[in-house]
Amino acid sequence: MFNDKKREDDQHSKFHLSGKGVDDGFFRIDENDGRVFLLKKIDREETPHFEMKFEILTDGLSLDEPLTIIVDVEDINDNAPIFKNLPLIFNVKENTKGILPVVLDVFDKDQEDTPNSKITIRMLNQEPAEPKIELKQLSNTRAQLTIKGCFDYDKIKTYKVTVEAKDHGKGFLSSTAVVTLNVVDINTHLPKFKNKKFYGEVFESQLKKNVLRVEVEDKDTRNTPGWRAKYFFVDKKEEEFFQIEADPKTNEGILHFIKEKHYERTINITLEIGVENEEPLFVCADKSTGTITLPPIDKINVTIKMFEVNDAPQFEKEQVDVYLKEEEEPGKCWFPPKITDADSDPENIRFVLTEDPAGWLTIDPITGKVTSVKKMDRESPFVEKGIYKAVICAIDDGEPPANSTCPLLFHLGDVNDNKPKLASKIIIMCGNKGNKAMVPVIDPDDPPYSGPFAFSLGGDDENLKTQWKLDPDVGTEGGLVSLTPLAYGNYSVPLEIKDQQGMGAQETVNVIVCNCGEADVCPARGPLSTSLGSAGVGSIILGLLIFLLLLLVFKCKCGQGAMKHITLPHDEGSQTLMKYNEEGGGAASTAMPTMPWISSNGVTVTDSRKTSNGQKVYLVDGDIINRPTQQPFEYAYEGQDSECQSLDKLSLSNLGDDTEFLNDLGPKFMTLGNIFHQTAPDNNTQI
Repeated sequence: MFNDKKREDDQHSKFHLSGKGVDDGFFRIDENDGRVFLLKKIDREETPHFEMKFEILTDGLSLDEPLTIIVDVEDINDNAPIFKNLPLIFNVKENTKGILPVVLDVFDKDQEDTPNSKITIRMLNQEPAEPKIELKQLSNTRAQLTIKGCFDYDKIKTYKVTVEAKDHGKGFLSSTAVVTLNVVDINTHLPKFKNKKFYGEVFESQLKKNVLRVEVEDKDTRNTPGWRAKYFFVDKKEEEFFQIEADPKTNEGILHFIKEKHYERTINITLEIGVENEEPLFVCADKSTGTITLPPIDKINVTIKMFEVNDAPQFEKEQVDVYLKEEEEPGKCWFPPKITDADSDPENIRFVLTEDPAGWLTIDPITGKVTSVKKMDRESPFVEKGIYKAVICAIDDGEPPANSTCPLLFHLGDVNDNKPKLASKIIIMCGNKGNKAMVPVIDPDDPPYSGPFAFSLGGDDENLKTQWKLDPDVGTEGGLVSLTPLAYGNYSVPLEIKDQQGMGAQETVNVIVCNCGEADVCPARGPLSTSLGSAGVGSIILGLLIFLLLLLVFKCKCGQGAMKHITLPHDEGSQTLMKYNEEGGGAASTAMPTMPWISSNGVTVTDSRKTSNGQKVYLVDGDIINRPTQQPFEYAYEGQDSECQSLDKLSLSNLGDDTEFLNDLGPKFMTLGNIFHQTAPDNNTQI
């Protein structure tokens, strides 16, 4: 290296070289004369050039601008070409022709576009030698193998091909590799039936799986598309009745009978079955002529014995629809059936009804004519959506007998054969919410033989019109309105209800008038409570005992006469007092009857009699009072002209009450007790 800034006699200035080549130990400079030395061998393929900086330093300072030095390494042929992707192993299908799917790639580390990296690829050897494999170079670094002829998997399954890559540099460096070709078996053999005759049996009307199996052999590799068999019928018409499929494990053909096939007698059917593979057959062309000749597909005849069976009679129609009006007079005939039977004489077919849930029909067993024996009711539970279903069955005379059925659907037209009636005999009228209740009506008939209905008051009682009215009086339900305030209780109201055609019915609705509270129903009675105390409990018990005494009085013979003089107080609605007589009559009474008398408010005193100790007892509207010198008190009905609330919600309970007071209720209770312990002289019955 040289720089004119450095004089020859300048001993202080030094040559200096720095950079990667110096740092890596490849180069060194003599600081006095500027000579540069190479200290070790350079590999161009690893470092093709070096970049360094040259300068002159005096006391560490540069005398001039630094100079960049680039050193290029010249190539020599020191690298042989080599094959990529070693080891070279390829799978080649047996039916491959011409160009094999084998591509060889080569590379050389020497400098490109020089003789050192120019490569020639060639094939050195092939084992086995047939069929002939050749190499075609595609580029400087790529080649491909080709073939003349065909592989034969059955003869040779593996080939070894030795190839070489050689450069053109000084010394001609080269390398070799072995290409392994594994031949993949394909379909080069047709399947062959092991037997030429097969036999099976079926019944013409009985479908059957696995009628028989046919076995084949195939020389191709097992469980490959070239080995798996594919069966077919030579006559495609047989596919309608039979099916054949391959067993994936054994490769056998399985024959199935899939559709009935009818004959007039037992016969033998011949099925021609062929077999091939899933993969098309490959045949190598003839070496001398270059032509390809495919061998014939193997076929067999399968004999199927078809046994005749008794076919069932067939109706002309799948179902028969009959249209008529309900309530028509019985005796009408329907359905003269049309029957065909391939095996039997139609004259020998007999008919029965297998379904006739209401028993409305009969059938002629010879002709099959169906006749009604009862009127048909459209509102019958056996009729669904206006249709009554019966089923007729035809039975032939075969061995064994065969039969078929046909539904008869009777579409029943509606007539006005049902009167309207109350949906419920009892309705609730909430006295605390008004004086109106709705009366719902039902009619099984369809329009125009049902609603809307016309409502009117029934019966001969003219007082009904002063007590009740209907609003609305036309519709699917009527509105019953009370014209006068009603006491809480039960009332009977006769009604007449007519449908659109004027067909009417007399009905009586029972009206329960009550305090519904917030609901629309009468409240249930609450549980007993202790709010009345001991005295209240005693009074209630005494009242119950007096009620039992009343029963005794009414059972007495002398009481029968007195019953005739009972006068009922005025009551709303159409309530009725009914007289009942008891077997054997009542017990004799020692009390003398007296004529009834009326209190100032209309309460009837029905009887007065003496007890065994001479004390008078009075009956006032069902209550017993002991007032020999006083006039009766006035009584009024609950809820009528009274501000008092109903007693319905009054309840009692004796839980925890002190009942010791019952042991001493005084002489009046003892007198009453003696009456209850009398014995009737006529039947010796203890009361």
